Amino acid sequence: MIKQKTYAAIDIGSNAIRLLVSTITEKEGKETNFRKTSLVRVPIRLGADVFLKQKVSEKNTARMIDAMQAFNLLMKSHGVEKYKACATSAMREAKNGDEIAQIIKEKTDIDIEIIDGSHEAAIIAATDLHAMIQNDCNYLYVDVGGGSTEYTLYSNGKTIASRSFKVGTVRMMEDLVEHHTWEEMKKWVSETTKDYPEIDLIGSGGNINNIFKTSGKKEGKPLSLKYLKDYDEKLNSYTYEERITELDLKNDRADVIIPASKIYVNSMKWARAQRIYVPKIGLADGIIKSLYHKSKRKN
Repeated sequence: MIKQKTYAAIDIGSNAIRLLVSTITEKEGKETNFRKTSLVRVPIRLGADVFLKQKVSEKNTARMIDAMQAFNLLMKSHGVEKYKACATSAMREAKNGDEIAQIIKEKTDIDIEIIDGSHEAAIIAATDLHAMIQNDCNYLYVDVGGGSTEYTLYSNGKTIASRSFKVGTVRMMEDLVEHHTWEEMKKWVSETTKDYPEIDLIGSGGNINNIFKTSGKKEGKPLSLKYLKDYDEKLNSYTYEERITELDLKNDRADVIIPASKIYVNSMKWARAQRIYVPKIGLADGIIKSLYHKSKRKN
């Protein structure tokens, strides 16, 4: 006897908006299975508005409404029972963020929760992240988004420290990351990890996933610092157009991958890590898992 449920997650980021539809299968005596049924990504770069002008433009507001209406129809067609929509860095910094969330609710009936960096990290931790964390090892988890970078240090299976910094790919491209903020991030990573002689990184985000896919490595195998540094040099040796034509990157990925690569490489250096693991996890996956666990607690 099996039970199946269909849940959805909407991740409203600084670089793109995503809808993840997941089929959850429960069978007595077996581990619950989460299968991605559909993943739709719309490249609405909210961060380009907000980090420069502190508000989402009318044009991108209209695009968000269109995307949410489409997501609503897709969720209905998939028979989604429960969903949750979370907005991160760009929406929480936008002066009109709450206003836009209300407009979207009125026009599309989709509720948006604007979450802070610590909540974002906690939701991601609800994914399969803990399943890969070995109790006798140390890990620095790094999630690089368009508006912020989230860090969490794990040791002996426990969370030791976490911090969110306003250092993200879109923010860096717009030259909006001040030197002291970058230095503060460097200092935090260096000091937080200094007592852990052997540490690995766990990376999440669209850019590191793309780099991992390009490497041809098998799932579960890490990338080395040398590989990441070499790939970073390769990326920087190409023009934006060449990264699209020669490296087969999407046009909204070909620019943000440069600052993302810089953050991952430097994070490894600051933590003295030689390896980075890249599981297929993200905020949308965490939202699905948190919805599921919440429903189980109610039952």
